[in-house]
Amino acid sequence: MEQFTHAILSASYLGIFLVVFAETGLLLGAALPGDSLLILAGIAAASGQLSLGGVIGVVVAGAILGSLVGYLLGRRFGPAIFSRQNSRLFKPEYRERAEEFFARQGPVSVMLARFMPFVRAVVPTLAGISNMPFGLYMFYSVLGALLWGAGLPALAYFFGQRIPGLDHYVLLIVAAVLVLSVVPLLIKAAQARR
Repeated sequence: MEQFTHAILSASYLGIFLVVFAETGLLLGAALPGDSLLILAGIAAASGQLSLGGVIGVVVAGAILGSLVGYLLGRRFGPAIFSRQNSRLFKPEYRERAEEFFARQGPVSVMLARFMPFVRAVVPTLAGISNMPFGLYMFYSVLGALLWGAGLPALAYFFGQRIPGLDHYVLLIVAAVLVLSVVPLLIKAAQARR
């Protein structure tokens, strides 16, 4: 994974933009290393290889445009996919559950999904499928993109300037970020089972 993120960083701002766009807008992008890329980009900015403003700009732009595409794809193709009564994976009742969920938890979910790997790849499409109001979706999507897209690289930049050789610990840092991202999901799942 580290070699992949270094390869993306060598493509500079365009590479960062494309990975963030794919990860947040296309379901297939769920496997891409968004958090580690943002951390590495922030560290690269701290060492002068990239501009922090440029990194934040392309990350936020990629996140907003990617989530817009994911939402529009869900809105366009979701109803047809979930209309088949005999489908095993795409039953109409699953769409109804998604609509109920987004009616109750949509805004917070859209914003917080940015900080959860894999989840940020599916939430835009699910929000579109469930017909979450577009204006409401975009407000919280942009807010989440700003918090995640500026916060994570800026944090990595801050620590990258103060801790020499921080780039050698990227995998450990990413693992810690993943654990912190997944813990709220596990707590929520345990509460739902009760």
